[in-house]
This record gives sequence, C-alpha cells and structure tokens, in this order.
Amino acid sequence: MSESDHSMALGHSAAMEPSPYAIPSRKLAMWLFILSDSCTFGALLFAYGYLRTGSPDWPTPFKFFPSIFNVIIMTFVLITSSLTMLGAVDASKAGDKSKTARWMGITIALGTLFAILHIREWIGMIHEGVRLFQNPWGSPLFGASFFGITGLHLLHVISGVIAMAVVARGYLRGSLNAGHVESTALYWHFVDLVWMFVVPLVYLMSIARS
Repeated sequence: MSESDHSMALGHSAAMEPSPYAIPSRKLAMWLFILSDSCTFGALLFAYGYLRTGSPDWPTPFKFFPSIFNVIIMTFVLITSSLTMLGAVDASKAGDKSKTARWMGITIALGTLFAILHIREWIGMIHEGVRLFQNPWGSPLFGASFFGITGLHLLHVISGVIAMAVVARGYLRGSLNAGHVESTALYWHFVDLVWMFVVPLVYLMSIARS
C-alpha cells in the first residue's frame, strides 16, 4: 500500500469513528434543548407557586364543569398522543413509512385538538373578564401568570404539531430518517410531561370551593 493510500485509509477510519458521547448529535441537541426548556418551565411554575402562596386573594376560579372537565379531556388527548407517537417511532425503526405517517398523522390531529380545546378555554376566560393584569376574582397577577404558563405550553404544542408535519413529510419522501422521527418524539413527550405539572399546580390547586 502506498503512502497516499495509507493516508486515505486513516482518514476514512477517522471519519467513521463513533461519537465520543455514544449518542447521535441530533438526539444530543434535543436532550440539551429539553434540559434548558425544563429550567424555563420550572422557573415559571416556581414563580407561579410563590405568587399563589404569597397572595391572600389569589382566585380559585376553576369549577369542575366546564373547566376541570375540559382539562381532563385535554390531558387524555395529550397522553393518547404520546402513545400514538410511540407507535410512529416503532414503525419508523421498522422502516414502515405508511404506518409511520399514519401514527404521526393521528398524533398531529390529537395535538391540534388539544390546541383547539385550550384556545376555547382561553376565550371562555376572557369572556369572564380575565385579562393579563385584572380579573373579577382577586389578585391581578393571576391572569398574567395563567396566560404566561399555559401560553408558553400551547406555543410548544403548536410548534410540535408543525414539526411533526414537517418530519412526517420528509420521512415519506426519504429525505429524513427514523432518527428524526425519534428526536421529534422526544420533544413531544417532553411537552406532554410538562402538562402533567401544569395541571395540578395551575388548575387543581385553584378549584372553586363553592
């Protein structure tokens, strides 16, 4: 083997060397994003809890019907969407494009339904007089904190729906692979997990007592 061939072989070997982190860069980037975003949501929920406990007139406006009942439906929809996304990941790893697209389509539909239910809830609260810094029940900070936390989560849901649509289209065309589907699923599961903290802290602790 000539010196040039030997150098090319070494270069090819170096190029094929596995990542020192033993995790694809795409997935690593998603995990780093999830960790940083967890800090954001954690800070917001901590601030909400601080305001709630520090305000003697913090409102408890959520009646079982329609508010809590609507939240139960939204939670069921979001949990179900996580299960359908798992189906999409399994199908993509098996190389079944049609089944992957079908599962992702169902997940997109469920995410859209969640967003619609959430926006309907917002419209109802606005009609009741809730604004960013005023409401008919008590502390004026309730509106800002409620719309801030749920609005940020809703933004993540809508972003996730758009991302899933783009990834599903790319996977069907062959420009994206199962790794992209899995990374998108990680994001979607994170969005679902955040909701599991929002529900008790924002809704269940503010159920109307009468």
